[in-house]
Amino acid sequence: MKKSGVLEEAVINKEYIELLSDIKEKIKVSQLKASLSVNRHLIELYWDIGRSIIVRQATEKWGSGVIDSLAKDLQRDFPGKKGVSARNIWRMRAFYLAYPEETKLPQAVAEIPWGHNILLLEKIKDREQRFWYAKNTTEHGWSRPVLWHQIESGLYERQAISKKLTNFSSTLPPLQSELAIEIMKDKYNFEFLTLGEEYKERALHLGLMEHLQKFLVELGVGFAFVGSQYHLKVGNDDYYLDCLFYHLKLRSYIICELKIIEFKPEHAGKMNFYLAAVDAQLKHPGDHPSIGLILCKTKDDLKVEYTLQSSNRPIGVAEYQLVKSLPKEYLEDLPTTEQLANELKKFE
Repeated sequence: MKKSGVLEEAVINKEYIELLSDIKEKIKVSQLKASLSVNRHLIELYWDIGRSIIVRQATEKWGSGVIDSLAKDLQRDFPGKKGVSARNIWRMRAFYLAYPEETKLPQAVAEIPWGHNILLLEKIKDREQRFWYAKNTTEHGWSRPVLWHQIESGLYERQAISKKLTNFSSTLPPLQSELAIEIMKDKYNFEFLTLGEEYKERALHLGLMEHLQKFLVELGVGFAFVGSQYHLKVGNDDYYLDCLFYHLKLRSYIICELKIIEFKPEHAGKMNFYLAAVDAQLKHPGDHPSIGLILCKTKDDLKVEYTLQSSNRPIGVAEYQLVKSLPKEYLEDLPTTEQLANELKKFE
């Protein structure tokens, strides 16, 4: 009887734990929804205040001094309330001017925190680019430092509008192909690595493993790390994949091969072999076809396109950069090697 009672108690405890877990999850979801709702109302309020100021300044011919007056009066009438400083009211005005043609603030913009919106206003002038970052912030839950990093690394240019060299559209089902192309970048930023000019493939690989978290952030949301130098045995021979990942949205294994030289057609041939082996040995019935990602120091686009046309397995080819490149307008202002040499001669 005593044993039966222990079992019954264990069942009750298990059911209680499941109930408690279920309730806690519902509370968390409710808190998140409430937080999003409060944030949305606040952002819409700031946009509406900005619109009111713009309209009144236009009709009443008020100058910039009205902002200081509003800040003083609002701080007097709402003591202790944050967000009504002159600086923040100027930001509300600028916030409305960023989206003046909207009858209602776009959802992607309304759902991100005020600090994120300010960062977008200060860093990005293009409207579509701001929408893209706002949408991805909401979707991926980026903090403000992460959003800052993504902007500084030129993620929009590398992922949203760049030409991506893949054969996904001919080797994957339509929905998976679209998602695979969307998550891929034309150029991957590895500036967090500290490698000299003459580095070897092993040094690149070890550096990425040492900074695995930063590597995963650069790859994007959804990448789960499976293994480094992942071992496969095919026949009597052993093979080692540089990096093996599993993508949670694509439901696919992703093989990442690192090359410290320019892309060569034989790289794709080897990747085809690896993909066939992973599909045969690791892929589960519910998984989609495995995908290959070849990261090279440089690539000739035409050479890549010709190579991928003959491959029947999904492969993407991209470059990586170890040092963030300067914008074109800055490069034009830099002195040439000849100019630097002439300047140095003056001091000899």
